[in-house]
Order: sequence, then structure tokens, then C-alpha cells
Amino acid sequence: MTGTPRARIDAPLAEWFARQGWTPAPFQRKAWSHYLAGRDGLLVTPTGSGKTLAAFGGPLLQALREPPQPKAKRGQPAAPRTRVLWITPLRALASDTARALREPLAALGLPWTVAMRTGDASARDKRLARNGQAEVLVTTPESLALLLSYPETAPQLHGLRAIVVDEWHELLDSKRGVLLQLCLARLRALSPRVRTWGLSATLGNLAEARDVLLPHAPDAPILDAARPRSLTLDTLLPDAGERFPWAGHLGLSQLQRVVARLAGVRSTLLFANTRSQAELWHKALQSVWLDDPATLALHHGSIDPALRQAAEQGLRDGSVRCVVATSSLDLGVDFPAVDQVIQLGSPKGLSRLLQRAGRARHRPGEAGHVLCVPTHALELVEYAAARKALQAGRVEARTPPRLSLDVLAQHCVTLALGGGFDRDALFAEVRGTHAFAGLDPADWQAVLDFIVQGGAALAHYPDYHRVVIGDDGLYRVIDPKVAFRHRLSIGTIASDGHVSVQFAKGGRLGAVEESFIGRLRPRDRFQFAGKTLELVQLKDMTAYVRLAKRPDGIVPRWQGSRMPLSSMLGAAVEAALSGPRDTPELRAVAPLLDTQSRMSALPAPGTLLVEQLATREGWHLFLYPFAGRAVHEGLAALLALRWGRLQPNTFGFAVNDYGLALTAQAPHALDALQLRRLLDEADLLDDLQAALNMAELARRQFRDIARVAGLLPPSLPGRAPRSMRQLQASSGLLFDVLARFDPGHLLLAQARREVLDAQLDVQALRTTLRDLGDRRLAMQAPAALTPLAFPLWAEAMRGSLSTEDWSTRMRRAADALERRHG
Repeated sequence: MTGTPRARIDAPLAEWFARQGWTPAPFQRKAWSHYLAGRDGLLVTPTGSGKTLAAFGGPLLQALREPPQPKAKRGQPAAPRTRVLWITPLRALASDTARALREPLAALGLPWTVAMRTGDASARDKRLARNGQAEVLVTTPESLALLLSYPETAPQLHGLRAIVVDEWHELLDSKRGVLLQLCLARLRALSPRVRTWGLSATLGNLAEARDVLLPHAPDAPILDAARPRSLTLDTLLPDAGERFPWAGHLGLSQLQRVVARLAGVRSTLLFANTRSQAELWHKALQSVWLDDPATLALHHGSIDPALRQAAEQGLRDGSVRCVVATSSLDLGVDFPAVDQVIQLGSPKGLSRLLQRAGRARHRPGEAGHVLCVPTHALELVEYAAARKALQAGRVEARTPPRLSLDVLAQHCVTLALGGGFDRDALFAEVRGTHAFAGLDPADWQAVLDFIVQGGAALAHYPDYHRVVIGDDGLYRVIDPKVAFRHRLSIGTIASDGHVSVQFAKGGRLGAVEESFIGRLRPRDRFQFAGKTLELVQLKDMTAYVRLAKRPDGIVPRWQGSRMPLSSMLGAAVEAALSGPRDTPELRAVAPLLDTQSRMSALPAPGTLLVEQLATREGWHLFLYPFAGRAVHEGLAALLALRWGRLQPNTFGFAVNDYGLALTAQAPHALDALQLRRLLDEADLLDDLQAALNMAELARRQFRDIARVAGLLPPSLPGRAPRSMRQLQASSGLLFDVLARFDPGHLLLAQARREVLDAQLDVQALRTTLRDLGDRRLAMQAPAALTPLAFPLWAEAMRGSLSTEDWSTRMRRAADALERRHG
């Protein structure tokens, strides 16, 4: 791709690059060339390598080659101007993206307007988007779906030339990605010549990621030619002879070491894995922070957007030195000023570690760097495994969902509201997506029946009659109330069940889960948004607070916020435990590994470590498949059922990412043959049905499905939001009605399928059982809890009754074990 022809194609951009002291990277020039040749594609580049200009350069060059659009005469309506649609998964990325896109426009003299259409956009930008008067529109999947619900949107997008989907890897494996697939299919129908480009981090299934985004272009190029950005990884290691905890997840014992590292640089992003951990670390840093308190900030998804934006701006302009953050800042928000990234605890996945490390020194040509802070000893092994896997170029795949009929039902109502649709034409359009390529006519008819009358059991209730079929055969929404409620509920992100937190005298701080705030009484103190707050009153799903005079307060816990270990990193950890101690982390954790080996054995690929021993709590069975928390939960329930068939008993179980523990009240040691039978793949589904209350699991899953599909309309503005209890009651009643009178309802079937596929991951469980059947059993009977068993035992004890808090009991138990075996 060199020589005179290229110089003619991209000369204007190349000249602007030269004036900035830059040279276009080969992958940028390839992207521009492919775009100008009319091709779609997927661009895979590291963060900070210039991907925004690679994707935007093609539309810019195309516009420079065309004559300017004539202006509308006075008195005539302005012609639609939207040419480029830039889709980002986070609102926080939208303003950064818009800023980055305006820079080359000004330099090249293109009189284009860049507007945002997100929930946080200004009234001006929303007006420009609705009227089609911005050449470049930056939006999110949900805001795009909202635009498509207005009849005037379709004619405004006929002139659309380019769609760019940023951070595609973050959408690929979620229902948000399914919604976007459906919206993209509609955009292609409105503007058949539009070109679509995806921007993604490295994935283990890039070809599939390309095919999901571009099902109409199976041979579209994947540009992965950019030189990988180098990454260095350091770990805060314990000092020689220092005692390091066997279990734990906060890591506050490392506070002084972290503070020393913060002092050595100008700006730091300190990533925690959960919002609770971020709150606790921010509070701990506040207690020792010697600089201006305003230079320390907190950022997570439950904090009010205005406070998050202030933290982001502080990083950009240098007024904030450290932000404690969660995955809310994982994505490509542009922070060129950040000098250091610190990861608290295990990143749980290789792609997440790469993404976070890429936040540091976010400038083309500079190496990424991450400082890892272990919260307990075994996380040193995870860092070592991650180091080796990254050196080998390994990264996880992401599996895209299929046949999410709740999302399809929502999309159909959106299009019925946006001017109407023909059933046959839409069926063909929907089947052109990856998510619904397998949609059969019976399920399609069930979706149509559902949006028209709610299905057989709900046909007599007018509230579920949302769409009508006109004399022309088109499906439309004609009831303004239905239109209003649907536009309020567009999207797939669960957000109900949260209580708004705001000062009694005004000023919103964010939201916490209802289950947490409901346990507090007035004058109770809690830590949130970097402040110690005192509850004044709870009214209409709003917690009114004031600043507390005392600094102590409990920290909210968010359900489902714990990150699972990826299966790829789990396998790497298993290999590292028994492999050569050839990294700083493995050498530092060698005494612990030696203790594990002396008391029992070390796990290894091809071997299943099994430990059995008695404590005063009962008889324990510990297994270490390293298959991840979700698989271990299903496996533990399955083993408890099958073990109980061998001998009547009472079982409790606990799981973590490494393995599982079953505790039997009556002693019963298993031999190798019995364990083989318990791990048999045969009758897996039947035994899972017997081991778990599948009906209750499906009932819980149904709530989110019903909300996405429109069965649980949102609270209207100006009215008190519904509580989680009210939502559960409404969805539970619907579930019971459908289960009794319409057991084949499409949403019930989807709830059962998602329980098996998403919650229990039955396919992965089946694969794990097959793998364990091929392994050698290493049956061990240690005299006491081993370093691998102790965290599982501690997790099992978390729910037991005691007058002491859990952490105190675990610290005492760990001290005793470490003194005895250390």
C-alpha cells in the first residue's frame, strides 16, 4: 500500500498528520483505503494507538472528495445531514469521542457539526439529533434504539454513509450487543450503502466477532496489523519473611506500599474489582492523604454521572492525582495524563488486565504498564499466570447470545412505534443478524402475538395490547400511553431495585441497592461516594442524607458485583501452581506452595486434586477443577445430590474460582470409584433439575426478561419508583399466571433457557465433567485445612451464626493455621 496512488487518496489527512508531527500508521492507511473502496471491516488495535482517526479518516476523505451540500433556501426545511453514526457502549466515552472527532474537522475545514445523543446530552444536541442536523452523531445502543422509535428518524438516515461501533468487544457477549445487532440491521435497510466498521480490543474469537457485527459481509477484512502495544507488569511483593494472608479480598494491608507508589508519580488510576472495595480503598486513602482532598477522587457505576464526569475531567486537566475506580473506567476514555495504573487484587481475566493497563500513558508509541497489588497470597499465582499468558499472546473469547426473544420483542415495538413494520420484511431483516439467524417461523409468530396481545394467557388484559395490525397489514403503536411507556423502558440494562441517595438540602450522590439501605435506620452512618453519610429518612425510594460528624460507617455491598475468574486464566493458574517457579510472584509465594505440597499436593493439568478431612463443622470434600465460580456452583449442587443418594446426609457447599467444598454433617469418606460416579456426565440435566429449585431460578430470571420485553413497564416520571419487592411481586404474579395458563409462553421458555445457559452454564459444566473424567484423581487426606482449602472453608463459614464479625474469625483461624504449618 505504498506509492503515488495512496498519496492522492489520503493526502489531506497525511498533510494534517505531518503538521502535527505525526505519520499515519500502516493500519490507519489500510482502514482508509478499505473504506474508500466501499468495504466494511473490523479494526483491532491496542488502546492509545490511533484507532479513532483510523475509523474516522475514511468518512473524512470521502467528504473532502464530494461537492459541498447545498444549503436550504429560506422558508424550506433543512435537508437531513447525518452522515456518520458513532456508537459507543458508555455515556462517559461519548463526550471524549465527540471532542476527538471535532479536532480533525476543524483542521481540514469541513463544516460538520458533531452532536451527542445520549442520556447525558444537552438539549441542543438532542434537538440536532432528532432533526437530523448533525453530520456526526455520537450515541449509545439504547439512545440509537430510542431514535428509531420516532417516525421522522427513518428519512433522516437515508443519507447515512458510515457507522462506527466503538469498543465492540464490550457489547459482543451481552443483550446490549443483541439490541445493537437489530438496530444495525434496520440502519442497513434504511441506507443499503452504509459502511460499518467495528473497533475492538484483542479477542480470542476475532473472526466470530467480525461475523456478529457484519453478518452481511462475511469476508470483511480484520485489520489486526498494528504492532501490539508493549505491556510491562510489576507486582508489589511481600518482603522476605513477611507473613502474607492466605485469604481476603480487600488488600488494605498493602496501603502504605500503595501510598508510596502514588507519591512517585503525578497521576494514577487505581482499579478495584468491586464498588465496595473501591469505596473502602478511597476511604483508607483519605485517612492518609496529605495533598488537597480534592486531588483524590472516586469513580464507579453507582455514583451520580455529574460526580463521575468531574473525576474524569480532573484526570484530563491534571487537577486530580488519583482516582479509585472500578470497571466504569475500563473502556477507552481518553486520559493522556495518567502516568500509572494500579490493579487491586486479581484482574480475573487477561482482556480486562490488558484494557486497564492500556489506560496508563495513553499515547501512541508508549508502552502500557500496570502495577498489581495482591490482596492475599494466592493472587500472586494469578499474576504469574497472567504474566505468562500475556507473553504467549493469549486472551479470552467472548460468546455472543442467540435468540434473546425479549430483546426482539422490544425491538419490534420500537419499530411499530417508529412508523410501523411489515411482518415478512422484518422477519427477513431480523434473520439477517447473527443473534436471530436461527429464528424459526413459530417463534417469530409467538413474538408477534406477544406484542399484539401479550400471548394467550394475557389476551384479555388491555394493558398488554401494545401493537395493532392496520388494514394495510402493518404493525403499529397507536396508543400514546403505550408509546410513552415504551420509550421510557428502551434498553436491556437492569436498573430497578436501587434507591437514590441525595442530600436532604439537595445534591444527588448516586444510588445504592434497596436491600442495603432498607436495613438502615435514621442516624445510621454509611460510606458512599467517598463520603461518610448519615441517613435522615427513606422516602419514595430516595435516601435523604447529610454528612456525618463521625468518620465511621459501613460500606454498601452490591449484589452480583464479584468478578468471576475467566476459564482461560483459571487453566493458566492451575498450570502455574505446579510449574517452574520462574517469575517473581511464584518465587515470592514459594513458601505457601511448599506448605500446600507438604500437607497435600499441588494441582496440575491432567490431575484433579481431591482433599477430604474432618473439622468440628463436619466432614469436608474439597475439589479443585479451576473451572470458575459459575461452573463450580452447578457442580457442587450436582455432587451434593448424588452423594446424598449414596448415603442420606445433610450437605452445605461453598465455591470460589479455584474449586468447591462440600460439608457433610455425617462423616462419609469417598473412594476414587465413588467419586468417579459422582462426576459422571450421564443424566446431567435431570440431576440438575432435581438438585436445584429450577422453577425458583427461572422465576428470578423471568423478572429481567419481562422488563426487557415490556411486561413490567417503568415508573412514570414524577411518581415514586417501584421497590424491588413490588417488582418481584409483579413479575412473580405474571410468572405464575403464565406458568398455569400458558406454560409454553416464549418468555417462560427463555427464562428456563437462560438459567441453564447463563446462570449455570450447563454447556461449560458438561465440558468440565468430561474433562474431569479424563483426569487422574489425586486423593489426599490432609491433617488440617490446606492453603487452597482455607478460602473455601472461610467462604462456607461466612453465613454461620456468631457474635464476632466474619473477618475477625477468619483472621484468627488463618493465624492458627499459619503458625502450625507456616
